[in-house]
Amino acid sequence: METLEPILSKHPFFKGLDKAYMELVTGCAKNVRFDAGQFIFRQHEAADVFYIIRQGKVALELSPPGRPPVTLETVNEEEILGWAWLVPPYHWHCDAQAVELTRAIALDGKCLRNKCMEDHDLGFELLNRLLPVIGKRMEATQLQLMDVYGTKA
Repeated sequence: METLEPILSKHPFFKGLDKAYMELVTGCAKNVRFDAGQFIFRQHEAADVFYIIRQGKVALELSPPGRPPVTLETVNEEEILGWAWLVPPYHWHCDAQAVELTRAIALDGKCLRNKCMEDHDLGFELLNRLLPVIGKRMEATQLQLMDVYGTKA
């Protein structure tokens, strides 16, 4: 039976990950697809999935009260989507909506968290790979909010 391990191991996020860890991660993986306009997740919902975008685009959006949604960033193929599955309280911080047909590998967040609890070295490795992504997303959010809510001179 063919697994997703060869695809995941070539992905930039997992590149160089120890083979034993790659096998553990692959045990939590499955293929998914989202049609254009479909929400992948919504703000405040339980965050229990981590996505590797293989094809397509996903808009990360905030919906301020009384205003139209604001796109914070667009996640493209070869990028990852979702980090809240690893950080308590495990809830999404924004909406994610497919801009076009999007194919991804979904990794079960609960499965990954359990494996990280069993093997702290795996958890440390994944966290070190996620931190730059979290920082990039926070910076994109800050820049977008400054653009939307910035004062006019």
